[in-house]
Amino acid sequence: MARYFFDFYDGAMHRDSIGFDCSGHESVRTEAMRALPEIARERVYKDGDEQAYTVVVRNERNLTVYTATLTFTGFWIGEEEPPTPEPSDQSIPG
Repeated sequence: MARYFFDFYDGAMHRDSIGFDCSGHESVRTEAMRALPEIARERVYKDGDEQAYTVVVRNERNLTVYTATLTFTGFWIGEEEPPTPEPSDQSIPG
């Protein structure tokens, strides 16, 4: 097994100094898929309606071998009338 490091980016980079032993590409992918929702769960309710969380996986030689991003986008629908556009200050030529 080889050691891989799972760095996390949420607007700031959080470097993994410990890493995980993974048996191959599928294991690296699975660990990244597990890590993203767990990390985002702690932050998503604090960070607003548009967020992206990224895991960047490095191998023992410090080369990036895999990256994955989880995006959260939230918006309100239908509770209020949409805002009315302000009238234009420009006169219509005629």
